Amino acid sequence: MEHDLCEAAIRGDTDSLRNIIEKDPLILHKVAAGCFNGAASPLHVATSSEQKDFVETLLNLKPELKLRLTEVLDSQQRSALHLASAMGHHQIVEVLVKANPKMCLVRDPDGKNPVHVAAMEGKISVLEELVGASPQAARVRVDQNETILHLCVKHNQLESLAKLLEMIKVCDFVNAKDSDGNTILHLAILYEHFEIASHVLKKKTIDVNATNASGHTAMDLLFLEPNQKEVEPFEDVLRQANAERAKDLVGGDWLTKKRDSLMVVASLIATMAFQAAVNPPGGVWQQDSNTYRAGEAVMAYNYQDSYPYFLRFNTIGFVASLSTILLLISGLKFKNKATMWILMVTMWLAITSIAITYAFANVVVTPIKDRRSLSYTIKIGVIVWSGVMSLLLLIHTVNLVRIFVKEKRSRMKAIKRIVRFKPQSLRSLTRPARVRDREGHV
Repeated sequence: MEHDLCEAAIRGDTDSLRNIIEKDPLILHKVAAGCFNGAASPLHVATSSEQKDFVETLLNLKPELKLRLTEVLDSQQRSALHLASAMGHHQIVEVLVKANPKMCLVRDPDGKNPVHVAAMEGKISVLEELVGASPQAARVRVDQNETILHLCVKHNQLESLAKLLEMIKVCDFVNAKDSDGNTILHLAILYEHFEIASHVLKKKTIDVNATNASGHTAMDLLFLEPNQKEVEPFEDVLRQANAERAKDLVGGDWLTKKRDSLMVVASLIATMAFQAAVNPPGGVWQQDSNTYRAGEAVMAYNYQDSYPYFLRFNTIGFVASLSTILLLISGLKFKNKATMWILMVTMWLAITSIAITYAFANVVVTPIKDRRSLSYTIKIGVIVWSGVMSLLLLIHTVNLVRIFVKEKRSRMKAIKRIVRFKPQSLRSLTRPARVRDREGHV
């Protein structure tokens, strides 16, 4: 009887199905209980044979068994929905999902659910159906902590990847890392799927300079590729997306982590400068007279030569600190070397100006008998400070110029390489990935 049921499933013979059930009313109970002797249940057989009508009839003849029938696994521990997804049987997938949507989350021995299987096989219509029925199934990670996007890249399924990126627009999901710290961009470079990498780079949410567990960015992995001549034209594509090597990101990463601390320092300097302006050293006159009015700075009358400089440097420190705050909250990418240089100069001005303001304030409040030693100390301090700041400014400026020159040369080399190789399109760079171990490179 069980053999006849499988034969009917292969043919899609619903009449034979009904006759078998009339003869043995408990046969579907045996199937649902996992007591079926065959390697695959009648539902698996009908699914593999793409017999949609048979699948529908089988599930609807005993409504109380519908859920249990869809939960039956074959000898390889796969559900019927796994088979339908892998084969791209869209209509059968609709029937199975409607009968039991929770089966979208069931995993096979490899840890993959039907959504993973459909993405790996490039079954776009099935993928849309499954993700629409169970969006959370697309978020499930498999072994090695890989997302469904990682699987698409590994199996060179550009259409599946594009559809998922269109349906799931969460930044954290797009930039998710596997157990080796690789994002989908890392994997696209590792497997030489440059067409996929190019598509990923068009997404504004992708972090092109993310580092993996070995501290490598996508650009680093490109340079680790042994066949440099074949991947050189793609270097320019990465550079146009502002991709950099890990060694060039130290400053930007440090600044990102220290943003809050810098904000506090800039705010403190701004507060100090504001207080020095409204409450200058020496205080203000308390009463009007023929030469001054109440509220005016005493320093402006007693130190007429120094007071303008005090105001200028205090104002420079105040404006520079406010500019720093504005830069920090502007959302600019501090991995950009020019932005880093501007921020560094602005902070240098703020700190130097407030230091000079401090020197003027000390002179005002120090008794005349002690000013000689104070003046000597201030001169030494100013010389040392100016020397250190000038040296730092020179070093950063030289580094900035060097980086600009290097990038310009790299662009020129890339253009020459493209002209020399004359690739018809980026698609000409894409070829089937060679199966090899890249663990030594990452």
